Amino acid sequence: MTDQPEQGAAGAPSCTVEEKRIGEVSVISVTGTLDMLTAPQLEAAISAASATSPQAVVVDLAAVDFLASAGMGLLVAAHGDLTPAVRFAVVADGPATSRPLKLVGIADVVDVFPTLDEALSAIAT
Repeated sequence: MTDQPEQGAAGAPSCTVEEKRIGEVSVISVTGTLDMLTAPQLEAAISAASATSPQAVVVDLAAVDFLASAGMGLLVAAHGDLTPAVRFAVVADGPATSRPLKLVGIADVVDVFPTLDEALSAIAT
């Protein structure tokens, strides 16, 4: 096992971003690698979701296996762009996502939850 991100067809990191609505909350789920090559996909999804005037945007990184600084920077930027009009939270649990967010101090700025259910519960209150 290596610490290298999963590679797509042309050797580029692989990432999928899907958006769904749960009530008034836009949930954006990311799978694979979140780095400088794939962060624009997440940025576009957050921008599109915020255009629909949700109560909150939750970025679910539970299926991310590699989180680079570009992805972390995007989360901080999105938090600054959305709040206070729209609540913003991140789902991250484990060494690939939660640990870097805590080490860099992003978890002190952005609400980070270990599960989607916990994030949704916190936003509902």
